[in-house]
Amino acid sequence: MYLRRFRTPYRNFRFSRFGSRNQSRFGRVGDIHQFIKKAAVKTADVLPMPVDEVLFSSLNLPESLKMTISSHGYTALTPIQAKGIPAIRDGKDVIGIANTGTGKTAAFLIPLVEKIIKDSSYKALVISPTRELAMQTRDELRKFSGRMAIYSAFCVGQLSIREQIYQVRQNPHVVVGTPGRLKDLINRGVLKLGSFKMIILDEADQMLDMGFIHDIKEIISYLPAIRQSLFFSATVSARINQLIASFVKNPVIISVKTGETLSHIKQDLVKHDSKIGAKMEKLTYLLKNEEFKKVLVFGRTKHGVERISRDLFQKGFKVTSIHGNKAQFQRQQAIRMFKEDVVKIMIATDVAARGLDIPNVSHVINYDIPTTYEDYIHRIGRTGRANTPGTALTFVEE
Repeated sequence: MYLRRFRTPYRNFRFSRFGSRNQSRFGRVGDIHQFIKKAAVKTADVLPMPVDEVLFSSLNLPESLKMTISSHGYTALTPIQAKGIPAIRDGKDVIGIANTGTGKTAAFLIPLVEKIIKDSSYKALVISPTRELAMQTRDELRKFSGRMAIYSAFCVGQLSIREQIYQVRQNPHVVVGTPGRLKDLINRGVLKLGSFKMIILDEADQMLDMGFIHDIKEIISYLPAIRQSLFFSATVSARINQLIASFVKNPVIISVKTGETLSHIKQDLVKHDSKIGAKMEKLTYLLKNEEFKKVLVFGRTKHGVERISRDLFQKGFKVTSIHGNKAQFQRQQAIRMFKEDVVKIMIATDVAARGLDIPNVSHVINYDIPTTYEDYIHRIGRTGRANTPGTALTFVEE
């Protein structure tokens, strides 16, 4: 049994599926237990559409696009791609409700690349909530466009605005950015959206959670009335419904959401006592176990993340960290080192909890308890990607 393997070598180490009623900063241990139970059994509010397997080779795509898709090992479409790509190719507004890691980025980028191949004047705007997600989208666009003459501008904060102004003035086909920097470029008179034919809001629920709703509405107001609007979100709240009503016209609603988390993610609690250093001692013990091959550890604050990273480094672990106080190049470097297995441990705030697609993460550890159930869901969704096994552990004080 998974739980028993750790009991013998370390007497005080315990997993528990049954939280006590001790208080944590954000709630009771029992509440975290409810997170785990709820995540394990909850089904989607909207039932997923049944999808028969569809191969990319069966789509009537331009040959150059087929080649780039094939060269990157894509064969069968995921459900969001099988339902979304035809609707987007037909020019329809689309609301896509899908779990993270379901292939929705490719669902909108593949038909977008096709539209640009067929019309070199076609322009699209992609808005992402974070720099990391925007970069991921930009990199995916480059992957699908290959050596084709398709150009993009990458517009996010903490990078040179002069360089981004230069990119936008080169009249790119696709502008990918975060709301604050896009709004800045619009206000400077650099980014003019009157000729854009498509807008894509990615991870819309996170953008609303981060307080970007007014920026998004202002950006949308500069777009032409006749356009194609795509809207992707993991959840749909009353506020999102309000935004949708002002954003799309007669949309196709596609839900391939099969549940809050996937059944192959094991979820457990790790109990530690309250003495100074006990929590770090427990984390250190875990990370020395050979099963913890690639681990993403979540802390609550930027300073806390740095402290965890420093303590682990001093104990001999190769570790990197990511949080909002780090410069963009530092965040990029941290993600690259973790993706390429230069280090096996990355410590992060919730800036890394959504959207980042890092393969083969064996474990997610909530060193600090997440603030909300939604934060918990997005954190543990960093493991168990592409139907691989994963484990999510949450530290709680006894």
